Amino acid sequence: MFSHNLQEKELSTINISDMSLESCQAFLNYLYGIIRHEEFLIHRLALLRAADKYDISDLRDACHESLLEDIDTKNVLERLQYASLYQLMKLKMSCIRYLVKFGKIYEIRDDFNTFLHNADRDLIAEVFHEVLDAWKGF
Repeated sequence: MFSHNLQEKELSTINISDMSLESCQAFLNYLYGIIRHEEFLIHRLALLRAADKYDISDLRDACHESLLEDIDTKNVLERLQYASLYQLMKLKMSCIRYLVKFGKIYEIRDDFNTFLHNADRDLIAEVFHEVLDAWKGF
């Protein structure tokens, strides 16, 4: 941006409107190799978006691995949607397995119902395919 005749070069600034100031600071800290683990954990979803937007594969991989570590009923549906959006297959399958194989769909019925109304149809079909596979043995 600074090497071409763009607005950023003229103003010597870059406006990053899709990140909070704190997430942007975490992103810069990651790029400079000074991010603290707690800061990474707090901002990892925003960092995943930034990694995708700016094509930073090592940050994308770090976020992916980190998001696999603490899936629970409070975050599984959000992570499932992020996994689908950013094509994080390992995370997507872990979330689906958590919902289906561990029976967590029943614990989050209301949230799952909202998810069904808002999520991508292909993702919903994948979840139901796994549900049907799980029921095959009964």
